[in-house]
Amino acid sequence: MGLALIPSPSEAVWDIGFIPIRAYALCHILGIVVGAWLSERRWRARGGEKGTMYDIAVPAVIFGLIGGRLYHVIVDWQTYFGPRAIKEPIQALYIWEGGLGIWGAVALGGVGVWLACRRRGLSLGAVADTVAPGIAFGQAIARWGNWFNQELYGSPTMLPWGLEIDQAHGGQPGVLYHPTFLYESLWDAALGFALILIGRRFVLHHGRLFALYVAGYTFGRFWIEGLRIDPVGGVDHAVLLLGLRINQWTSIVLFAGALAYFWATRAKDSEEVVVARGA
Repeated sequence: MGLALIPSPSEAVWDIGFIPIRAYALCHILGIVVGAWLSERRWRARGGEKGTMYDIAVPAVIFGLIGGRLYHVIVDWQTYFGPRAIKEPIQALYIWEGGLGIWGAVALGGVGVWLACRRRGLSLGAVADTVAPGIAFGQAIARWGNWFNQELYGSPTMLPWGLEIDQAHGGQPGVLYHPTFLYESLWDAALGFALILIGRRFVLHHGRLFALYVAGYTFGRFWIEGLRIDPVGGVDHAVLLLGLRINQWTSIVLFAGALAYFWATRAKDSEEVVVARGA
């Protein structure tokens, strides 16, 4: 077997004085910054008020982090609670150790966006369409945090771009694994570019571009999830339902829901508010 194209990172935490700087957190912060910056540019191009997306990003990120962690803990509860738990219950709060479920983040983050839009009198659909590419690019960047934490890797592979995982994180000497973090990062980046191009080519309003983001992401996530071997939902092995992992079923449901919404709103043409009341 040849050398891995992607080696394991030697460090995931750097200490600056008494302050630990965690790569996982940095990747997510960078993803948030890039997503907010792109969303602000797109909002301004749509005629929206300057700074709106940055203001909306604050509650969206706060709610999103809470939702992402809740989703992870609920789905993977046996890791923290019960007789077979391998972590202490308090570690369910240790967000820096990894573990943010994207759909919990999107769902509760969406609540934060909805509250901000309601307060300002903005159309939620317009905001959702604006931020869709930024979310995809943000995810593409944030996924590299999983590489630093050596988590969410796939099954063993003989492919030349296999990923090394050390024994402390469940890897075996001389064995390479599918870099599912990289697959998803590349898929998310491609999806972000595709959404921008589709938004320029077609007139998609009222959340329809966001629906395409959901459909596109879940389509890729389904097959990437099938490569993973980490025990999501269990301790020794992943919880399966009819041979599929929990996140694969989530992807199926959301994919169908996104396409249904996209079709149901095809004739919707009411005006969308992009300038806040009193602006």
